[in-house]
Amino acid sequence: MNKISEAKLRSNKKWDDNNRERKRYINKRSTARSFIKTMEREDIPEFEALLEERKARKD
Repeated sequence: MNKISEAKLRSNKKWDDNNRERKRYINKRSTARSFIKTMEREDIPEFEALLEERKARKD
């Protein structure tokens, strides 16, 4: 098993601290993708409607 160096651990922590919002966004995106891959068929219309609403937003 490979051990992660102290420098790499410090570097990772520094990035995490400086990019808290980006990390949160990436985590939420990953969760959403995982759910979409496993969701039931009856959930699809609701998600399509949510996507259309999001596409229509101007931000």
